[in-house]
Amino acid sequence: MSRICMIGTGYVGLVSGACLADFGHEVWCVDINETRIAELKNNVMPIYEPGLDTLVQKNVDGGRLFFTTSLAKAMEQTDVLFIAVQTPMSDAGDADLKFVRSVAEDIGRMMKRYYVVVTKSTVPVGTSRLVRESILSTQSEPIDFDLASNPEFLREGSSIEDFMRPDRVVIGTDTERAAEIMREIYQPLYLLETPIVNCEIETAELIKYASNAFLAVKISYINEIAKLADRVGANVSMVSKAMGLDKRIGPKFLHAGLGFGGSCLPKDTNAIVHIARKAGADMSIVRAAIDVNAGLPAIALEKLRRMLPDLKGTTGALLGLSFKPNTDDIRDAPSRAIVTMLQEAGVTLRVHDPVAMDNFRELHPDLTYCENAYDTVEGADFCLLLTEWNEYRHLDMLRLCDLMKQKVMMDCRNVYDRARLAEFGFSYDSFGRPADPERTA
Repeated sequence: MSRICMIGTGYVGLVSGACLADFGHEVWCVDINETRIAELKNNVMPIYEPGLDTLVQKNVDGGRLFFTTSLAKAMEQTDVLFIAVQTPMSDAGDADLKFVRSVAEDIGRMMKRYYVVVTKSTVPVGTSRLVRESILSTQSEPIDFDLASNPEFLREGSSIEDFMRPDRVVIGTDTERAAEIMREIYQPLYLLETPIVNCEIETAELIKYASNAFLAVKISYINEIAKLADRVGANVSMVSKAMGLDKRIGPKFLHAGLGFGGSCLPKDTNAIVHIARKAGADMSIVRAAIDVNAGLPAIALEKLRRMLPDLKGTTGALLGLSFKPNTDDIRDAPSRAIVTMLQEAGVTLRVHDPVAMDNFRELHPDLTYCENAYDTVEGADFCLLLTEWNEYRHLDMLRLCDLMKQKVMMDCRNVYDRARLAEFGFSYDSFGRPADPERTA
């Protein structure tokens, strides 16, 4: 059993801490937010993540998981310190490391014996050197410590499964002592024959950015193909299926629609562009992926205007606000750009999301927040399906016909079949699935 301190109880820190406790380790989760820690002690989760509350309570009851606002207290009880604080995107587009630096300085001030200090947050290459310098700058006397990089690869909505049964675990170290300690922490995954990538710290730091940037490129690529499919009368869904059957390509992240959002891909793509720029390189493919993604909400609105040219004075129903299903995360969600554009066009908006409405209400208290999909579409001139929550996948079309003022649907996630909606008299559009097979460029 290892004794672990997880600094930061945001998405990464809380999920990682709970899962490591479930591995049998003693884990102390630390956060300066007193309200958050008090709520966690009462099993109130700060984020929506399926199964997380049950996992946290199980390990609290088992005496393996603890919450505190005192870093000093947690350090007294532990030997491995994971830094899992946020690294938000700065105004310039790179990763803001002020929280990482602050935590490292606190560690240096409180350090009284050897620790392994592990960076769990997504950070630019070279951050471990910053962590080392920050710790050394505040030590009252020289005390030995080691550094490690252990990037996370958690998908919101399935993070617990991702941690418990990962595709791989990346461990970057510069001493054998640190490597041995990290191997002990992940011993349960060795038993599952999970691939473990042992490498240098700088390599581990780059792996996370390289992985996320590639996924972003893949998403933007299929959205470029969707634009072409619209012009030539092809079906991007079939194109994606056929492409995905090629084992060199694979089927994941080949779904055309509104693109990527959330806390990772937008931030990490911008960060790797800045990392490359500082190193004298140009990530032109990644920059193109960012540009493509940024333009997708406008394409959705352009398609809507083809079906309903005069939007001023209309009422719109938006189904889904989170950037993807099974999360309440609205960071860089396409819904935010679409709401802004529709309001500028003079549209009155009725919206619904199963879990993200409270978060969205903080940004847009002026919207009408509804109880369910049918309440949302009542009296609406059009409906935009923005997030493919399961409860939106099989809507009663006869009921929608009765409730909506005009039967117009823009399916931004390619959920529905055009022919089926045509049977109910809907004007319908999606991404890369044109109505006219004879359409040409």
